[in-house]
Amino acid sequence: MPLSDKSELNALLCKAGIDADTASAVMDIDGMLQRWRRRAMKRELGQRALEQLHVGIDLAQFDVLVAILGSPAQFGENEGETMVATVAERLNIDPSRASRLVSEMVEKGFARRTVSQADARRTIIALTERGEAVVDAVRAYKYLIMGDFLASWDSGELAAFVPMLKRFSTWMNGMDLVGEKYSADIAALAESIVASERA
Repeated sequence: MPLSDKSELNALLCKAGIDADTASAVMDIDGMLQRWRRRAMKRELGQRALEQLHVGIDLAQFDVLVAILGSPAQFGENEGETMVATVAERLNIDPSRASRLVSEMVEKGFARRTVSQADARRTIIALTERGEAVVDAVRAYKYLIMGDFLASWDSGELAAFVPMLKRFSTWMNGMDLVGEKYSADIAALAESIVASERA
């Protein structure tokens, strides 16, 4: 019977020492995350914000502004000055693409090039006042939409949800250790793929 059958998945997780309630939660969460991922890939909220705020840039360009700003919430602690290479690293894009996008933002007046305070031979990138205003406005737009949604939650729900979401957001951090723990189960799953090809 295929593992797409819920009872077979339950059996696999049970064999691995994961109780039925947790197994059911895992399957529900996975389904929700897949739906969320599809919507997030479309970036509906960001698109709508840029359109309704009449900014005149696309999402890739907006991402560059956010990367130049270097929000610790998104990219971790800011380690000093931002260069084109920093933008490329933060956005996980090719340095030549980052350079082109940064140049576009400079030409449009959202960013500026300046000389490093630490090393005069180095060029750094910073947001102009206009660039900061765009990032602030889009962020505020998103917060209004999310705030409206969460406004109907009571304080107890919010107090429980936020720490749990923070905790959940780290679930992939231990993948290597978990992979070792279930190496036999993973090997069996790989073998089931090979067996299906022989059938």
